[in-house]
Amino acid sequence: QDVQKEREPHVYLSKEEVKEKIQSYNSSVTDKLKMTLNTNGIYTGFIKVQMELCRPITVQSSQSQGRCAHSNNETAFYLPDGCVNTLHISSTNTVREVIEALLKKFFVADNPAKFALYKRCHKEDQVYTCKLSDREHPLYLRLVAGPRTEMLSFVLREHETGEVMWEAFSIPELQNFLRILDKEENEQLQILKKRYAVYRGKLEEALGGVWKPG
Repeated sequence: QDVQKEREPHVYLSKEEVKEKIQSYNSSVTDKLKMTLNTNGIYTGFIKVQMELCRPITVQSSQSQGRCAHSNNETAFYLPDGCVNTLHISSTNTVREVIEALLKKFFVADNPAKFALYKRCHKEDQVYTCKLSDREHPLYLRLVAGPRTEMLSFVLREHETGEVMWEAFSIPELQNFLRILDKEENEQLQILKKRYAVYRGKLEEALGGVWKPG
């Protein structure tokens, strides 16, 4: 289970320190996703973001896949679990820009304000997560942590229930969510009915054996 971790203070690196860290980073990369330092001091590289979305996202119908509910030209559907996306970004890109780029790549029509980017790291057999502020720079965090995802990984989630900005949802989106919830409720109800029918049948069979005349 994830443990919430306090945000660590930002440490500013000199140009020489950045150059040294990029050289060290590239020497440790195993997937060819290296960083490049430009003459202006800005560096570019790749980050991988795992999508952990519990609620359905809204996309254009032509781009939709999986379980969905239609409304005009948009579709609400659940993104498959464990979906990981790779983005090429620069050291100047902020968390908010990364979220917007991810949604654009998936043709998601939802308001970016509904989502938050988290960093996840493993330490002493525990998993720590920390919600990143909109102004933080993910590529800097990747550089400092190194290329190993067990040291640091990024996760896109919805805001916690208490933080959801419901005004960011449109009426068609909310109606789609209700349709999907109704469908899931009916599916779970049928599963429960079948389970208890089997249980009842076994009880009746057992009772029949007990009261069967000898």
